[in-house]
Amino acid sequence: MPSVSFCFRVHQPFIFKRMGKGDICDGFSYKNVAATEAAINELSDNCYLPANKILMEQILKTNKKFEVAFSISGITLELLQEHRPDVINSFRQLVNTGCVEILAETYYNSLSWLHSVKEFSRQVALHGALVNELFQVKPVVFRNTELIFDNKLSRFIASMGYKGILCEGISKVLDGRTPNQVYATEGNEDFGVLLRNTELSDDIAFRFGESSWSQHPLTAEKFAEWLHQHPVEDTSNINILFDYETFGMHKNTETGIFNFLESLPAAILANDGYSFKTPTKAIENSFPKGIYDAPQVTAWRDKNSMCCVWCENMMQNNTIKKNYSLEKLVMDSEDKETISTWGMLQQADNFYFMGDTERCEGDSYKLNNPFSTPKEAFQNYSNILTGFELRVIGKSLKNKKINYKQSSIGTLY
Repeated sequence: MPSVSFCFRVHQPFIFKRMGKGDICDGFSYKNVAATEAAINELSDNCYLPANKILMEQILKTNKKFEVAFSISGITLELLQEHRPDVINSFRQLVNTGCVEILAETYYNSLSWLHSVKEFSRQVALHGALVNELFQVKPVVFRNTELIFDNKLSRFIASMGYKGILCEGISKVLDGRTPNQVYATEGNEDFGVLLRNTELSDDIAFRFGESSWSQHPLTAEKFAEWLHQHPVEDTSNINILFDYETFGMHKNTETGIFNFLESLPAAILANDGYSFKTPTKAIENSFPKGIYDAPQVTAWRDKNSMCCVWCENMMQNNTIKKNYSLEKLVMDSEDKETISTWGMLQQADNFYFMGDTERCEGDSYKLNNPFSTPKEAFQNYSNILTGFELRVIGKSLKNKKINYKQSSIGTLY
């Protein structure tokens, strides 16, 4: 029977302090702790807790026929651990139903796959370890930041032991085929590629509640009818992926978004031919129907060059290259605080803020953008990165000096 996989992306970045040129914090404390705590509390109270409550109610109400997945960044889990353990417990209760899957991803919501495979591997492992620690589950399906994907990534993720990957269903790659099937990549036929149904996902994420939309208002029954009308086979799987913050943040309560979520499972299950499946179950249920051949890198909605994925404007390009040029110096320090700070500096959010935000209308990053212009974001990030580099170099020179002295003393005796 055809199935539906709902996956929610959950992400809140660390917010950085406003730094002037030449400012250097004590240690590497560039985080604006008060602003970050306020942001995670707002998300917890307005989105995570009320939405999680509805999901739990619907899982029980449908006798566990309703299943979903979450892709939660490591930094979000870290913030919730520190400031909102009640939300961690809420997610844990959902996972314990057996109807909720947690996907793997990069720890810092970073673009590391495009710039350092070694760092990418470190972050994926770090994220998996934290998920296992918090929820006692091991992620088996991967979702990359911004759904960045290519054939090489598919093979690499498979070599790490994962069963599949979730990415965007790009029209030019599909070449007329449906995104509602499990695919594989060339030479990697036993690894599942799940494709996001862009149209259905964006109907909820962007068009819901928009009075100018011809289909307004969008009800659960109307959405279920659209879904049921898609040409399907018994092994079809429709992947719906969007930001969890859509509930209560991108779309406030007054739009009816929570009522929509509450009514959606029953509306979809009203057609006996449909079921819900987590991404892992969807892969296990369906043999790949064809090859999804992506020799070139693709991303979420195949983003244009001005957004955070490609980092092709001068400000983005200069800062991200500078950031990853520090990798060896940072890792050689073997200092936990240094490495953690460098990870935070890799957040894709940082580079989005430097992009042409008018051309990226609708991106979830707009919610977290504290800067009025890309140039302002660039200057603040550059000041932080310069200060960080100076501190790392200073610590490295100090350690070398200490090691040299110790070595010299050793030769005297």
